[in-house]
Amino acid sequence: MHTRRKFLHWSALSLPFLSLSRVVAKSSSTTQAAVKPIVVSTWDSGLPVNAVAWKILRENNGRALDAVEAGARWIEDDINCCVGLGGNPDRDGIVTLDACIMDEKANCGSVAGLSYIKHPISVARKLMETTPHVMLVGEGAMQFALANGFPKESGKLSKDAEKSYKDWLKKSEYKPIINIEQQQSKGKKNKKEHGPFAPSYFDDGTPNHDTMGTIAMDASGNLSGACTTSGMAFKLHGRVGDSPIIGAGLFVDNEVGAATGSGQGEEVIRVAGTAIIVEMMRMGKSPKEACKIAVERIININPAKAKDFQVGFIAINKAGEYGAYSIQPGFSYSVTLAEDGGKVLKAESYF
Repeated sequence: MHTRRKFLHWSALSLPFLSLSRVVAKSSSTTQAAVKPIVVSTWDSGLPVNAVAWKILRENNGRALDAVEAGARWIEDDINCCVGLGGNPDRDGIVTLDACIMDEKANCGSVAGLSYIKHPISVARKLMETTPHVMLVGEGAMQFALANGFPKESGKLSKDAEKSYKDWLKKSEYKPIINIEQQQSKGKKNKKEHGPFAPSYFDDGTPNHDTMGTIAMDASGNLSGACTTSGMAFKLHGRVGDSPIIGAGLFVDNEVGAATGSGQGEEVIRVAGTAIIVEMMRMGKSPKEACKIAVERIININPAKAKDFQVGFIAINKAGEYGAYSIQPGFSYSVTLAEDGGKVLKAESYF
């Protein structure tokens, strides 16, 4: 089983952050050739995702859009904690998936709260390419998927997810029954108390939000990105984070660059994280500098609160420069730009 945790040993192979001056030499008098193709993904589990995307980009001289979709589909097929139908369920025991995709022409598609469908990223692309809409949610997203030939899966939890869910139920004492919210609030002074909520971290200390975000530039210099997740484990049913939201979990501007990330989605939504990063790159900031600015905006909202959650961003610009930055230490990302199998790097962090 390929999970982010099983890829942690690759971190030992990580090289120091490759300075942008080494990626592309800057010159005020000449225009340098872009580093392309290139694919960058969140986390060390992004390395095999990159490998799938790289095959399309390099071997087949393919389009960045096809590459990022293929990479997302690979991890949606994998059994892991946080992406695809094998991921952990919400607090009612239902796996709901979020995904979005965006191409070089600002076309974008998104689905949220999608159940029983194996490849939400492909549903998002189908929506993008066949309708005037950008986003479908819940039952409507599933109806659209079924109408377009996506098979309905059983919804049965994977073995790992089932165990994790049962363990959480024991610890949280949550009972997934109808109208639990109203029953829990009876007799309580604080009517907003609807706990228990999803934990910020798993028992092993890893963050409860391992979104797979992938951004790529193809040989033609065009950018695309994809983002897919099963969201926070044991979340409120219907909760949606930043992953399927264009401008929060993913943003692509083919004139400037692309950005995606992973972390506590609510905090990314508050600042339109990836849109900020692209705008900062438009103003001349490097990808790393742009990611840092977005992280600092999140932290500045509530510095004390920011010490208790993780957000990490990755970005690439039209010159093929890449960078990352996170709130807490431990955020890794995978970069593939040559026939060397790619590399896992550790992002610099605010704390």
